[in-house]
Amino acid sequence: MPNVVFVAPFLFEATVRFIAAVASLSDVQLGLVSQDPEDNLPDELRSRLAGHYRIADGTDVHQIANATRILSRHFGSVDRVIGTLEQLQVPLAQVREWSGVPGMRVEAAHNFRDKARMKTVMRAHGIPCARHALAESAPQALAAAHEIGLPLVVKPPAGAGARSTFRIDHESQLHGWLRFDPPSHEAPALLEQAMSGDEHSFDSVMIDSRLVWSSVSRYLPTPLEVLQNPWIQWAVLLPREMNGPSYDAIRSAGEHALAVLGMTTGLSHMEWFSRGGSDIAISEVAARPPGAQFMTLMSYSHDVDMYHAWAALEVFGTFDPPERRYAVGAAYLRGQGVGRVSAIGGLDTLQQELGDIVVEARLPQVGQAASGTYEGEGYVIVRHPETSVVEAALRRVVDVARVQLAET
Repeated sequence: MPNVVFVAPFLFEATVRFIAAVASLSDVQLGLVSQDPEDNLPDELRSRLAGHYRIADGTDVHQIANATRILSRHFGSVDRVIGTLEQLQVPLAQVREWSGVPGMRVEAAHNFRDKARMKTVMRAHGIPCARHALAESAPQALAAAHEIGLPLVVKPPAGAGARSTFRIDHESQLHGWLRFDPPSHEAPALLEQAMSGDEHSFDSVMIDSRLVWSSVSRYLPTPLEVLQNPWIQWAVLLPREMNGPSYDAIRSAGEHALAVLGMTTGLSHMEWFSRGGSDIAISEVAARPPGAQFMTLMSYSHDVDMYHAWAALEVFGTFDPPERRYAVGAAYLRGQGVGRVSAIGGLDTLQQELGDIVVEARLPQVGQAASGTYEGEGYVIVRHPETSVVEAALRRVVDVARVQLAET
């Protein structure tokens, strides 16, 4: 019976789905480490925990290690230490090494977490990715920008979910950034060549350093455009067609990248650009499950519970590759204006037009606070056997739905 420690600083709804998936596995004892109290969990899930240890800082490696030791004494041993948060991947690897627990080690975790180091490793192995440089001062950033060339993208080297990421197209923007918010030793900046083309994700499973399954999605428009324009509603499309030659280049480069970065067994989330034909470029990759409802989308497109499949992969190292049965997509509803949701328009029209292809929706509610994130205030998920039908439906949702914000 495997004894598993799941580290989850905050018990958000999305995180709880992963915890519940591990708890649902047969013959598993699950211990939870969190900042949040155990009472934040649903009663049914709380009853399935074999132990819980609350710490003050859910990302602090020493507090996680201490909690793991205490749970190990309670269980008799710990066989897995896992978590889904991007910021946890290095601390979890450190705890595994200290405790002798299997799983990703520290060097590999750093390769995935440090985006500058990631690109250095990939370029050294001939994997196509953006030119880049790490800057710890304004002069370094200026020199790097002139070497890389404009346009370029600036981001934190250990960011997640495109946060604090922006694009620089002109010299005036470059000098404005360096004048008002220059990088420093404490807060370095990663400067990257701005890539052109259609942006996609490549979510994949590796077992024993071999690619066994993958899923491709396309962003409509790119995440950076969404971040730069808070008014833009966006969508992600998972096409049904996955077996043709269209994605051979990313499957080959993606597997190579994951292998050289140190992924042995696990699920990862990669961002990449299609630049025509077999010309691709990898943006970055995270050694964790994707966010923004991607696990739910993959569940709908393959008719499986991907949360449960991830849990079995993490705990037992097993994965039954599912077949893509549907095209699926999500349209993310973003409020226009400032404040709280004051009105929602277009939903009646969409209900009449889309009907049964809507399989899940979380609609904004009047009075709710703006999320302040690129995921917006709600979403609509659609599914159909034909990719063209799903793409048309997503574009219709983005065009018709309107969420208004107003200060109260």
